[in-house]
Amino acid sequence: MNKTELKDFLDEKAAHYEQPVFLEQDPIQIPHRYTLKEDIEISGFLTAVIAWGNRRSILNSAGRMMELMGNAPHDFVLNHKPKDLAVFDGFVHRTFQAEDLKYFLKALQEIYTQQQGLEQSLGRLFMEHGELQLALHHFKKEFFAYDPPDRTLKHLPDPLRGSAAKRINMYLRWMVRSDARAVDFGLWTQIPTSALSCPLDVHSGRVARKLKLLKRKQNDAKALQELDKALRKLDPTDPVKYDFALFGLGVDEKF
Repeated sequence: MNKTELKDFLDEKAAHYEQPVFLEQDPIQIPHRYTLKEDIEISGFLTAVIAWGNRRSILNSAGRMMELMGNAPHDFVLNHKPKDLAVFDGFVHRTFQAEDLKYFLKALQEIYTQQQGLEQSLGRLFMEHGELQLALHHFKKEFFAYDPPDRTLKHLPDPLRGSAAKRINMYLRWMVRSDARAVDFGLWTQIPTSALSCPLDVHSGRVARKLKLLKRKQNDAKALQELDKALRKLDPTDPVKYDFALFGLGVDEKF
C-alpha cells in the first residue's frame, strides 16, 4: 500500500472499531459506569494501572476495587483515613497487591487535595516539559513522593527508562480524546489530542510492523517514538485514533 491507501485503510478500521460495542470487552467500561468527572478519571486510572493479562480478569479486579470503595472512588480518595484502607487486605491482581493499592490511594489523596486532581497534575507537567512522555517520567517521580513501598514502584512506567508506557498512554487516550463516538471521554482539555501516544503492546506492535509503520523489534520507548512519528504523519491532530485500528486488526482480525 502507498501512504494514501494505508491512511484510507487505517481510517476505515479506526472508525469501524471506535464504536460503543467496543466497551463490552474493554477495561474502559469501568470508568463508563460513572458520570462525575473525578469518579471517571480515578476509576480509569486505577483500571489502567492493572490492565494487563486476561481482559475478564482485569474487569473483575477493577470492579472489585470499585466495590471496595463503595462505588464512589472520588469520595473514597478524598475522605478515607488510614484505617479505612484495611478493606483492601487480600486484594490481588497478578503482581498488583493490597500494599500497592493502598499506596496508590494515598498518593491519589495527595494529588486531589494538593493539586486539584490528575488532570491538573499531568497537565501542569505537560506544560512544563512540552512532551508527554517526558511529563510521564516526572509524574512518576511526583506520584511516588509519599514514602512508597519499594515493591510498588514498578506499577507506574518511566519512558526515560525505556518503557513504552502502554497502560498510562491508554489511560490518557481515554481522558483526552473526544467523546463524539461514545468510547473515549474527552474530559481533559490541558493536554492536546495531537500529543497523545499510541498504547503500544504485542498486538498493535505486530500489526504496525506488518504495515511497515514500525521497524524496531522491541515494544519499548524507542519503538513508541518511531510509531508515533509514523501515525502523526497520517493524522497530525488525532494520531492515537489508530490505536483502535491496530488493536482491532491484531486481536479481532488476527491481521
